[in-house]
Amino acid sequence: MKLHELKPAEGATSARKRLGRGIGSGLGKTSGKGHKGAKARSGGGKRPGFEGGQMPLTMRLPKRGFTNNFRKEYVAINVSRLEVFDDGATVTPVELIEMGIIKKIGDGVKIMGDGELTKKLTVLATKFTATAKEKIEAAGGKAEVI
Repeated sequence: MKLHELKPAEGATSARKRLGRGIGSGLGKTSGKGHKGAKARSGGGKRPGFEGGQMPLTMRLPKRGFTNNFRKEYVAINVSRLEVFDDGATVTPVELIEMGIIKKIGDGVKIMGDGELTKKLTVLATKFTATAKEKIEAAGGKAEVI
């Protein structure tokens, strides 16, 4: 089989509807929309969740919960992920993005204590767990809050 011989399976594709192309096409005049009514108009139809004027289910159900607008989203990284840096390096959130360890900084970076660290690093982050701080300092590095 060659690339130019490839084609879709039998019955997998069908010709598109050519609307308003004469009465003989079967889709002329009203173009398959029937006569008048909301669905025949441009932009017609009902919005999602509309129940014919009855109070919609989403409005009948009680409101629940709470959303904290001031919530902080920290990006969590384990100590073991810092092994990719050279010995004696300074690790900042910008360098973590450059190395592809994190995608975005968000409200800050939090260093978690899972895994082992063998290199002496100066780590600058928004937050550290107690075990992460211990492991960084045990390897001879420094954990600085920014």
